[in-house]
Amino acid sequence: MSSHRFLAVGVVLFGSLTAAVFVTAVGPAAAVEADARLHSSANAAGQLRTFNVNGAIDPDNAFFQDIGTNGRRCVTCHQPQEAWSITPPGIQARFAETGGGDPIFSNNDGSNCEGTTPHSLAEQRDAYSLLLTRGLVRVGLDVPSGAEFVIERVADPYNCPPGTNDVSVYRRPLPSTNLPFLSAVMWDGRESSASSSILEDLARQANDATRGHAAATRDLTHDEVQQIVDFETGLFTAQGVDAQGASLQGHRGRGGPIALAGQPFFIGINDPVGLNPSGAAFDSNVFTIFDAWRGLPASAVDPVSETRRAIVRGQQIFNTRPFTISRVAGLNAETFATGVTVPSSFTGTCTICHDTPNAGNHSVKAPLDIGLADPSVAPYLPVYTLLNIRTGDRVDTTDPGRALITGKWRDIGKFKGPILRALAARAPYFHNGSAETLEAVVDFYNTRFDLKLGAGEKADLVAFLRAL
Repeated sequence: MSSHRFLAVGVVLFGSLTAAVFVTAVGPAAAVEADARLHSSANAAGQLRTFNVNGAIDPDNAFFQDIGTNGRRCVTCHQPQEAWSITPPGIQARFAETGGGDPIFSNNDGSNCEGTTPHSLAEQRDAYSLLLTRGLVRVGLDVPSGAEFVIERVADPYNCPPGTNDVSVYRRPLPSTNLPFLSAVMWDGRESSASSSILEDLARQANDATRGHAAATRDLTHDEVQQIVDFETGLFTAQGVDAQGASLQGHRGRGGPIALAGQPFFIGINDPVGLNPSGAAFDSNVFTIFDAWRGLPASAVDPVSETRRAIVRGQQIFNTRPFTISRVAGLNAETFATGVTVPSSFTGTCTICHDTPNAGNHSVKAPLDIGLADPSVAPYLPVYTLLNIRTGDRVDTTDPGRALITGKWRDIGKFKGPILRALAARAPYFHNGSAETLEAVVDFYNTRFDLKLGAGEKADLVAFLRAL
């Protein structure tokens, strides 16, 4: 057996009913794993690693403490072994282990309908089906006062009674790691403002989440907020080992979280429409993690070499494959503060919208609509028909997105692009969990933007995304 695959498993409990599994290598990576700041866990793609720049993980940190009234903690929906998010397999395991008693199954936002009270396990599975099958949490929001639209009707497959808020939308919890690369907090940016820093935004989000998801009856103390924000912003997570046994740091590769922790970032870095404060031109070669593998000899036919060649080919496709970018609200036909007007259709690459070097999110606040809220994409979600008060136009959507924050018609269906590192550990993908695998993600983009990828190119792109 390859020495890459010798693993020893330990379980660390973080509060009632919530466990994090850390896997420590006892093969060639043992010296690295001896660092108390580095924690690993096995997944189907190989091995996930988190590097905590602030030291060993402290279970007494407020991130792991029960501060609310329903047993939830930050870690309840931000599991280390699931890239600090949650996944359906993990949620289903918790349901089975606790008979549905894990705090994640709280009816304030975990159930399909607000306040539901199931009386049997079968009823509970139905009541929490979106959480169990897609990892979706219900978010209650109101249409802003003075909005340019109203909700004309709702087609709800769950027949939920009227809730506390105007709208219930269903979204994946974003990872609470790699946060130093953020330009906006939350899918719709609702915790961010033009006048606040990301650290201030994260502090506000921590308190709002504790008040909302954990149903706390008090605000967090200053010390509790500081603990949570310091902890979150010290975490860097990425895939460290590929399932074929290939170390993503081997042969001068720069995968894994330690290299990521040293990646330079500032708001606007590598922005493609002139919003980079340094004035540097946009570079489409956003990902350079696996550049060293370009020279691997084609004659090597071992699984490790073959995997690495596929990964570097996928990186090249992501960086440089040209295609037509059109019908992207928030980008096409927009005029930005720099005076740059983006054409309604132009040739670009994946990295136009994923421009942050080696992280892959957008380096400025740039919510975009690529069609993910179209009812055909997530047919398991309620459909809202929105009516434009001024024009009489209508649109059907499963999630108004940024428009529920701004009240603007033009913002319907817009969401931020998330950081792409540690993708393999946190399926399903997109804000609504509509892509259950990375293959499905590639298929969505291949269809949406007519990338014309062949089967081999799709496989290479998936190999690259899985290695992030």
